Amino acid sequence: KWKGEGTTQNLESIVIGRCYDYIRIVNPAVGEKNCSQIWEAFKNAFINKDPCSILPKDYELFINLTLHTIPPNKSLFWENNQLLVNSFADRGRRYMSLGDTLFGFVGDFLNWCGQADSPGLDYESCPTTMECENNAVESFWRMASIAYAQHSSGVIHILLNGSADGGAYPQPGFFADYEIPNLQKSKISQIVIWVVDDIEGPDIESCGTHSVKILETRLKTLGYDVTCTDNNKSVMFLLCLD
Repeated sequence: KWKGEGTTQNLESIVIGRCYDYIRIVNPAVGEKNCSQIWEAFKNAFINKDPCSILPKDYELFINLTLHTIPPNKSLFWENNQLLVNSFADRGRRYMSLGDTLFGFVGDFLNWCGQADSPGLDYESCPTTMECENNAVESFWRMASIAYAQHSSGVIHILLNGSADGGAYPQPGFFADYEIPNLQKSKISQIVIWVVDDIEGPDIESCGTHSVKILETRLKTLGYDVTCTDNNKSVMFLLCLD
């Protein structure tokens, strides 16, 4: 019925398992969390509801239960380069991207939706963002992005893809629409932008040009201390390695 793929099989086991994996092994520093309560809060955000009427605020309880401190200077925002960010952040060892927080870790790469008048999950199909914006997954990531931005502090980093078709700084986009407006200016000392091209090119964007320039101007207008670097060496070494 919908164009998107259905709910990931064994969703409940994956979410609860990832929660325990995170608090026991990935990042025990976050302390004790109630993983079955977290699953219930997650599920109740979208279960028994029309899959096109899920709002970010429906995940409020889930976010409150999973929230933890993001270490200062460790935040890494990104667009169009999720796999690179995952390897570069190294599960919070180098940086803590949204996917390295408990709330992001639990949902990463999963799909889910419910159906009106049914306590079950829809494993057949789920709406895509093209079909309706207020779907369970889109609203989840909006809420997670807002929480992530609000709790970032110190020097924050933004890793952009200089070879991306849609521009290094897409508008609309999660970073443009949900993260920048929720940054807490008083907690941020500097914003560092890294524009990294794919190894085989093309070099479409760089600091000070096209959409990167738009981003730099926006952040400077908001009063941030902004620096931008092309093809940061550490990230390039990682790309070469791959």
